[in-house]
Amino acid sequence: MNKTLPILFLSVLSVLTSFAQTTPSPSHDISVSRNLTTFSSIVKELEMNYVDTIRPQEAFGAAIEAFLSTVDPYTEYYSSDDRNELTKITTGQYDYGGIGSYIMQRDGHSYISGPMEGAPAAKAGLRSGDWIIQVDTTDTSNMTSAEVSALLRGLAGTPVKVTVNRPFVTDSIINFDIVRAKLTDPSVPYWGVVNGNTGYIRLTQFLADSGGDVYEALQAFKANPDVTQIVLDLRGNGGGLLEQAVDILGNFLPKGTEVLRTRGRDKSLEKVYKTTKRPIYPDIPLAVLIDGASASASEITAGALQDLDRAVLVGSRSFGKGLVQSTRPLPFDGLLKVTVAKYYTPSGRLIQALDYSRRNADGSVARTPDSLTNVYHTLHGREVRDGGGLTPDINIEWDRVSPILYNLVGDNRIFDFATRYANTHDTIPGPWEFEVDEALFTEFKETLNKETLQYDKVMDQLLKQLREAAQMEGYLTEEAEQAMNTLTPLLTNDVNQDLDNKREEISEYLGAEIASRYYYENGRLIQSLKKDKALKEAIDILSNPKRLESILGKNP
Repeated sequence: MNKTLPILFLSVLSVLTSFAQTTPSPSHDISVSRNLTTFSSIVKELEMNYVDTIRPQEAFGAAIEAFLSTVDPYTEYYSSDDRNELTKITTGQYDYGGIGSYIMQRDGHSYISGPMEGAPAAKAGLRSGDWIIQVDTTDTSNMTSAEVSALLRGLAGTPVKVTVNRPFVTDSIINFDIVRAKLTDPSVPYWGVVNGNTGYIRLTQFLADSGGDVYEALQAFKANPDVTQIVLDLRGNGGGLLEQAVDILGNFLPKGTEVLRTRGRDKSLEKVYKTTKRPIYPDIPLAVLIDGASASASEITAGALQDLDRAVLVGSRSFGKGLVQSTRPLPFDGLLKVTVAKYYTPSGRLIQALDYSRRNADGSVARTPDSLTNVYHTLHGREVRDGGGLTPDINIEWDRVSPILYNLVGDNRIFDFATRYANTHDTIPGPWEFEVDEALFTEFKETLNKETLQYDKVMDQLLKQLREAAQMEGYLTEEAEQAMNTLTPLLTNDVNQDLDNKREEISEYLGAEIASRYYYENGRLIQSLKKDKALKEAIDILSNPKRLESILGKNP
């Protein structure tokens, strides 16, 4: 028998029995036992009698994945080879050394899409848009991004030689001798003072050191007398460690404040989480930015601050993940990340949007309709609801991306112009001062090959539909045909006109891409903050005490 088979079978067995150990009824235990016996028999029969050799790694991997898919998407099995991925998720640290750069694949080639600030790639001088043509002695000119990334990885402290083809420069073939280093994704990539008096913190994930990173930013604000209000940006933050959310909440709430309860299958094991330190900012006006990608620990943080009327939430409805995961060891150095509880905010609400225990006939899970959610109340009596994420106190309608901008970004035309600009301009003003002025926008338009710029031209489509409808309904008379022929050239899309009409929208993306070449991802972020509707609204609210108190229910 294949020696791998019993090892993998034990892994499957461990996953199954981890559920069986806490089952509430004998009939359930019998069902699990029978199915385990059947599964074991099938494996043995296949191994002994199947015409060809079975591939156990693939078979058991598929079996585990299929079994866990019936539970929820957050319960996952990590083999010994995959455990490092879980470590990165919780700590932000990679288990390997690298050069610290994002790699993009395009037209069969691999390019530097953005070196990380302070990483070996950035220090060596690699730039966005560089075509990676060789790593050490290996020709990578036609390799995929995954293949190139694998070559760039190695032990921290070991050297690697990277050769690139850099566009828009005289000596285009450039060699870089780089020493690999341990890489870390920061949970607070940017914090600073905006609008003169607002401390802004961008928190992208809840890692083991996130509480300390946020505290460091708050200490800096505390030492700055100009800072009179704070905005915590949790947009796009998918969560992380629950304990770090509690720690961060302790900066804004009195010591000993209950911010969370978790309840598992055994109701007697309910756990209450309270803040454990003296707050650095117990009273400062506070706003939290959220969106549809704010989940889990982000929702714990934002939900507690909303329920306790400590902060105003600005943005759009959050994701709605109210489930708590814990890891359980498995044989052969495997791990099971399993959902063990649901969490409840201080008002008592569960913000989980999907009930995975109640599936449709096709296995899908429907979102809880708003009409079936329950009403809870904040500290000051404001109504809040469960069952579908957090609804912000101030909702922001995000602008839809225009068809022309969608294609300028998707076809890498803005990326390519930024590459050209950065390789022909040594410096630009600081990220807060840099602007896409008339001359720069004109230069961008002139570099575009407008003949190949394909996008959904709305007016052209509507005119075509109007003509077809008129013909189908019998209204396309000779007189109507003449009118349509007169109207068509007046309303036909013109690329130059569309570019000018969408100049403000295009300039925002163009400015962010160019700024990222000189100031990395913080440059991109700062450019976006300058036109950020949610941030502007949050600052306006915090700057108006009466409006803030009214939103938080503090006014009679």
